[in-house]
Amino acid sequence: MEKIYDVVIIGGGPAGLSAGLYAARGKMSTLILEKDRTGGQIVTTNEVANYPGAIADATGPSLVARMVEQCKEFGAEIKKDAIKEIQVEEKIKVLVGEKESYKAKAIIATPGATPRPLSVPGEKEFTGKGVSYCATCDADFFTDFEVFVIGGGDSAVEEAIHLTKFARKVTIVHRRDELRAAKSIQDKAFKNPKMEFIWDSVVEEIKGDGLVESIVFKNVKTGETTEYHADEEDGTFGIFVFVGYLPQTDLFKGLLDMDETGYLITDDNMKTNIPGVFAAGDCRVKSLRQVVTAVADGAIAAIQAEKYIDNTFEE
Repeated sequence: MEKIYDVVIIGGGPAGLSAGLYAARGKMSTLILEKDRTGGQIVTTNEVANYPGAIADATGPSLVARMVEQCKEFGAEIKKDAIKEIQVEEKIKVLVGEKESYKAKAIIATPGATPRPLSVPGEKEFTGKGVSYCATCDADFFTDFEVFVIGGGDSAVEEAIHLTKFARKVTIVHRRDELRAAKSIQDKAFKNPKMEFIWDSVVEEIKGDGLVESIVFKNVKTGETTEYHADEEDGTFGIFVFVGYLPQTDLFKGLLDMDETGYLITDDNMKTNIPGVFAAGDCRVKSLRQVVTAVADGAIAAIQAEKYIDNTFEE
């Protein structure tokens, strides 16, 4: 007989792992499906200083490793598969993956979000050849080189500060005349002797031959364009993009309610418009997308899924 899970969780980031932990600990048969690497965005984060109780040397990968271990200790299964379709018309829901299909009494969607691209000429061509979206992954490649960080929020400025440990100079490029990052983070950046700033500017184009060799900026107030060329001795430089995220919710279009930008709409109990389908983490409409809110969402979703199952599948 084909197994019917109590809960299948789509996505293995902090929200999914938290949901998996709470569901498995609640004695529900639990499956976490991750199409890429377990941990989501946090595995690209060097420092997790604002997660309550995090030890001084906590990193994204180390925190995720402990989350995974906890889930498995309580009996949650973790598999690698990409879900292509979900069928929710019946009480028992069906998830069709690339590798196999799964059945569940409840689904928790935690697909997360991915870095938003600049969508300018040259960006795609030079991704991995000078253009990056992960300072933790690629900072070492730019040791003693110059680096530009595009963006002005918390992530952009925090990653820029991290990059100063490697690059000889880090320049933040922001479309406004002041940063959006928290004041405490800004203070660190302004005090860092390796950091410079280009205000009121956006990237127009990225150029090169095999590797990034120049970048064109446009001043949004004056319309003036400026092209920066790599130092002759270096031959290249780094461009790190941190301008927000895109929710990975294409799977749920036409099925679950979402806002105009694709974030899933839930109530405070993580319930979507479909009974037995919950959503948690960065994929949903919310005011703060951080690890601490993702794991809270996941815990709530798991508890609500348990209540739904108890009420819907009464013996």
